[in-house]
Amino acid sequence: MKITIVAWGSELLQFSGAAREAGIDLSAWQVHELIDDSEKRKRCIESCRGSDVVLVHPSNDSVWDEILGGLAEGIPVISFGYTDAWWSASTVPLAVVSTVSAYFLYGGPENIRNLIRYVQAEVAGIDVAYAPPQGTRWEGIYHPDAGRVFDDTDAYLAWYPSRHPVRVGLLFSRTHWVNGDLAVEDALIQELEKYYDVLPVFCFGVPDKEIGARSDREVIETFFTAPISALIDARTFTPPRDTDAFTETLVKLGVPVFHPLILYHRTEAEWMSDTDGMRGSDVSWYVAMPEFLGGIEMVPIGAAESRDRAGTEGERHVPIDERVEKFVGRVRRWIDLALKPAAERRVAFILHNKPCASVEATVGAGAHLDTLESVARVLEAMRDRGYAVECPGSGRDLIETIMNKKAISDFRWTSVEEIVRRGGALALVEPEEYAAWFETLPPGVRTSICKAWGRPPGEEVDGVPPAMVYEGKIVVTGVRFGNAIVCVQPKRGCAGPRCDGEVCRILHDPGVSPTHQYLATYRYIEETFGADVIVHVGTHGNFEFLPGKSVALSDTCFPDIAIGTVPHLYIYNADNPPEGTIAKRRSYATLVDHMQTVMTSSDLYAGLKELEEQIADYNRAKGVDRARAHALEHTIADLLVQTGIADEMGFRAMHEDGTPFEEVVAAAHTAVTRIADTRIPDGMHIFGEVPEGERRVEFIHAIMRYNGEVRGAVLRMTGHDASTADDALLRDAEAAAKSLIATILEGEPPDRAAERVLGDRLRRLDLEALQKIQDGVLDLAARIDDSDEIGSLLSGCAGGYVPPGPSGLITRGKPEVLPTGRNFYSLDPFRIPTRAAWRIGTRLAESVIQKYIEEHRAIPENIGMYWMASDVMWADGEQLAQVFSLIGVEPVWTDGRVRSCRVIPLEELGRPRIDVTIRMSGILRDCFYSCIELLDDAIREVAGLDEPPDMNFIRKHALQGSGTARIFGSRPGTYGNGVSLAVYASAWKEEADLAEVFLRWNSYAYGRDNFGEESPETFSAQLATVDLTFNKTVTDEYDLLGCCCYFGAHGGLTGAVRALSNRDVPAYYGDTRDRDRVEVRTLAEEIRRVVRAKLLNPKWIEGMKRHGYKGAGDISRQVGTVYGWEATTQEVDDRIFDDITRTFVLDAEMRQFFADENPWALEEIGRRLLEAHERGLWDADPDVLEGLRAAYLEMEGWIEDRMGDAGGDVQGGAVRVVTVGDVKALRGAREKE
Repeated sequence: MKITIVAWGSELLQFSGAAREAGIDLSAWQVHELIDDSEKRKRCIESCRGSDVVLVHPSNDSVWDEILGGLAEGIPVISFGYTDAWWSASTVPLAVVSTVSAYFLYGGPENIRNLIRYVQAEVAGIDVAYAPPQGTRWEGIYHPDAGRVFDDTDAYLAWYPSRHPVRVGLLFSRTHWVNGDLAVEDALIQELEKYYDVLPVFCFGVPDKEIGARSDREVIETFFTAPISALIDARTFTPPRDTDAFTETLVKLGVPVFHPLILYHRTEAEWMSDTDGMRGSDVSWYVAMPEFLGGIEMVPIGAAESRDRAGTEGERHVPIDERVEKFVGRVRRWIDLALKPAAERRVAFILHNKPCASVEATVGAGAHLDTLESVARVLEAMRDRGYAVECPGSGRDLIETIMNKKAISDFRWTSVEEIVRRGGALALVEPEEYAAWFETLPPGVRTSICKAWGRPPGEEVDGVPPAMVYEGKIVVTGVRFGNAIVCVQPKRGCAGPRCDGEVCRILHDPGVSPTHQYLATYRYIEETFGADVIVHVGTHGNFEFLPGKSVALSDTCFPDIAIGTVPHLYIYNADNPPEGTIAKRRSYATLVDHMQTVMTSSDLYAGLKELEEQIADYNRAKGVDRARAHALEHTIADLLVQTGIADEMGFRAMHEDGTPFEEVVAAAHTAVTRIADTRIPDGMHIFGEVPEGERRVEFIHAIMRYNGEVRGAVLRMTGHDASTADDALLRDAEAAAKSLIATILEGEPPDRAAERVLGDRLRRLDLEALQKIQDGVLDLAARIDDSDEIGSLLSGCAGGYVPPGPSGLITRGKPEVLPTGRNFYSLDPFRIPTRAAWRIGTRLAESVIQKYIEEHRAIPENIGMYWMASDVMWADGEQLAQVFSLIGVEPVWTDGRVRSCRVIPLEELGRPRIDVTIRMSGILRDCFYSCIELLDDAIREVAGLDEPPDMNFIRKHALQGSGTARIFGSRPGTYGNGVSLAVYASAWKEEADLAEVFLRWNSYAYGRDNFGEESPETFSAQLATVDLTFNKTVTDEYDLLGCCCYFGAHGGLTGAVRALSNRDVPAYYGDTRDRDRVEVRTLAEEIRRVVRAKLLNPKWIEGMKRHGYKGAGDISRQVGTVYGWEATTQEVDDRIFDDITRTFVLDAEMRQFFADENPWALEEIGRRLLEAHERGLWDADPDVLEGLRAAYLEMEGWIEDRMGDAGGDVQGGAVRVVTVGDVKALRGAREKE
């Protein structure tokens, strides 16, 4: 008799032995191996067709459609499982399916033997005896030395030979116990018992009262009644049920919850050779799900047994000994942290730095967070809790101490000699001391470091000086405050007091190892200073982006090497789950999230405000007072010129063409409204602070305005229809909505609040809506008050459990992000795109096609896109949905999860299928590879359709030789785009240089069957056919000036397309900030919107000035980003550079602000502006240029006065242009010498 079984690897273990005993020919197939292997699926289906009985354990994965659809008629099929969800796929009576499922559910060797006999007897008609399903334990206490299972803790402790004062709880899977697959658990117990007593409990994990299986909460409350100092949840799969109750129980337990990983389907050798560590659904189930429970420290401790031993009979698992030791070492440090008195704890704070945007100007870089003031307040709270720390009086005092000592890395205005002379060195590490530690690293790691940076402590290599070496010793910088130190994160990919294309080694090798000084700094923190905990401050640094695996790190991964065994806390913005997730998975960070900054209306200013008022007057007068309307035409025309909007809208051409002035006014109104509707940050958040007063009103209003309920209620109560209201009325309603929120916060009942706010405009009260608004306002206020960011951080510093919480953009209707102070998690990628995102994505697709047709009288064949992880985490996959719509497929959802895609027939689509060329981010690759696989599947299916090439551009280009690879990114294990580095390092002479960098960094193809295959020819061929490039914004918190990655990736993509195609390809920007008003505009228009609404806005500038040095640095970085957009796309108006210069450099008050707070920031602004002019990127107003040059000389004087006679050669403000090609030539010349 032959039985074919298709199930999961661990389940097959139960069947193989039983089948052999029964003399049955068992053909076993592991589901995970079938998903990515079409040939293996064919062989599996053939095996099923040739069997007497087929056993399957299906799931929602689309691979089952092919498997179940391929089964032959007449063969008995038993579709079993833990529930009856898939029983209907069976071809035998349900009573048989129910009994087989019962055998399987109870498990254990005897039950599985009887399952086989039952199938023989009841399905195949063979005369064999069998016993009915026998119940087994659902949970219990297991110890490898006990020889039995304990049903209660007291009995176990009575048996257990206690040897240590501290006990650790271990939770693991019942499946492993039932299958006898316990080698990993046994090794973990053995290693833990060197230091602690261990209480190991297995459980089923799925509560079921009918069979007696306890919930996770009940398991904890039943078995871990005896005190434990840590809980290790080693279950491979953490069932996503009853998570809130389980989390509440973990909060009560109050100890950290560790989640080691078991590589379920990979051997140790396969894992070591891979660059990803884990991929796709494995990451979703085994990493992301435990994060929902606050699990931390995801070190891989076990792997599948070698294939030749396990084969297709199932997967047993074996420990990875070195990783078991690493994991236990990190657990030990957490427990030690909890046991150590506060007065003895040592804390290291790491402030981030943005070297490319000036080391001196960007100490404490962190998105929307005043990191300097935050650290000062945390230190004060620590002192009040008994920590032996000293406290700077404020963030300003802290940065003055750092910069007076020059406790930073060397850079353009800072030499190593100055750092040492001023006292910025915490330590000068002896070369012998560092070399002894260096020799403990894996050989391959040592080789890669020495190749890039020379032998310890560092040597000049290819013109790049050693990193931070003084008289043969490695300089570790920082400032000490008693039992706390504050360090500025070392530079990661360059060295020396210069910034150019030669010393920027990472520009030439994205995977370059960190410097000796980088590693020496973290080693000093752990071993010499003796830090009990490291706190990285703000979003984000470079630590989590060091070379190594995406997740499930090995001892050759640099984040794993650098962090050592020190507990790692990371203060992170709750609105940035993409990068925060990387920090959790690649640097073992426990996040403590912080609130988003208050977003406020941009308000119109200066000539823009006057222009809006004159337009409103004109619209009122044009039908009743022609003389006044005519006079206003002249005033409006003058204001259009004054504000620069005339050039943007082509006013002169409109005037010469005789365009009616009503159309001119309409175009001007659109431009003004676009600015007025923008929200801007009101300064920055300070860790531990909650918004009060008017800022609380603004904060709550920004959250509630996304769904429009408050504004809609105001309009209804004043007798208006939101669908027909003009922009002015909508803005008035928004102002009234904010006032209504403020009045409710004052304690007014909602009806009286409405009467008070609306006055004689009130037509009728909507009591139901008002009650809902009040509930929402008070709920948000309570969530704000419940936020205890510093308290959560101090709990983590005391070795406690930091509860999990959701993350995302609270201003996109996600109040559940509050309260903050939690260890945030991301989301379920299998729900992407959502149905709502699909609707928006289809509108985006049609809008971008229509805009291109209107401008070019043709349909685009190929759209180049920049696809980021934020699309998944912020927008639920709107851009993924847009791509689906462009290529003509739609998602297929089952229970809210996307299973596959349906090809939309051409007659239904009504247009050709548009080809896409996608540059995706490294974070998207590492966090959401299942989305990449889904899209790749759809692209390949569309490419294979038998359709006319002129109606299927994917097929057209594939037939021309481009293949089907459409998703490209950086090399596996690396991040970034290369172009931003080249721009900041001035490592380019012409656009072709930047295009070359973009291609070299981003020509790696990704999909279902390939993970980062180097494909420069394919990528170049695709880019050459691109008709437009596209990116989108979903929020004003993160606009195109917020990060260099935007201009580096989208700008780099645009520049590469233009260079390769020799065409002036347009760049578009989508806008889904308002889900009811999806827009597509040009990149130039988007730059204008953001620059006007934010960068040049006095309201935003004043908010930045409140934060002193940090605010000045953030202004400087955003100006640098404007330069980056011009360098890559030439889409920035000359007037913008003129206005930036007038606003920040030529204004005496602003210049004094920079001189007092952060002169390096203004120097960076001036230097970039002068470089833009010298490169021909900016045709400057002569008076503005003259003033800039004079002011820059003054800035240099400020900085040189501060330096004094510090010693050491520095680059200063000079711009040294060295391209990638120049560096190759220099290296070649040196080799010949």
